[in-house]
Amino acid sequence: MNACQEHAQQKTNDAPESIKSADSSGTSDVKPDSLLHPVMPLMPSNTSVDPDSVVAFSKTLLGVPYLYASTDPANGFDCSGFITYVFQHFNIKVPRSSVDFTNYGREIDSVQAKPGDLILFTGTDSMTRIVGHMGIVESATKDSLCFIHSSSGKAKGVVITKLGDYYRSRFVKIIRVFPEEAFQ
Repeated sequence: MNACQEHAQQKTNDAPESIKSADSSGTSDVKPDSLLHPVMPLMPSNTSVDPDSVVAFSKTLLGVPYLYASTDPANGFDCSGFITYVFQHFNIKVPRSSVDFTNYGREIDSVQAKPGDLILFTGTDSMTRIVGHMGIVESATKDSLCFIHSSSGKAKGVVITKLGDYYRSRFVKIIRVFPEEAFQ
């Protein structure tokens, strides 16, 4: 178990029971065409939600397999489907496609990243600087950053990954979708 996984296990164990149980009904209220045009900046419609709750809920989905174009935990998630499902659990509407997060939220410096921020990457071709992958910042210190995401790579599914050389080469930016007050 790496440092990101150990940290995730401790945080998940500390989560309230209401967060630990993910809805696996497979039903979704997301209307895809309503999410095609991002609104900037995002301010969660449910202001009582704090970023730590979003991260805690996202961890209940660890191990869900990768499935392209899916937002259904019973079948699997792609990267943006995972984000959509997690935020929808809290009645927060976000774009359905990773590229639509390009101008969404508020860009922040990576040293200011906090759990609950979103981290954006290029697709697997890092030479094409278009957002094609994303995750939720799980933990951030001055020395490391871990993020939870649905990976199509060898991990194949929802995992926590430390930001290392491979993902640094694909890094685009970190965006904040919660108001600053949510992090205090």
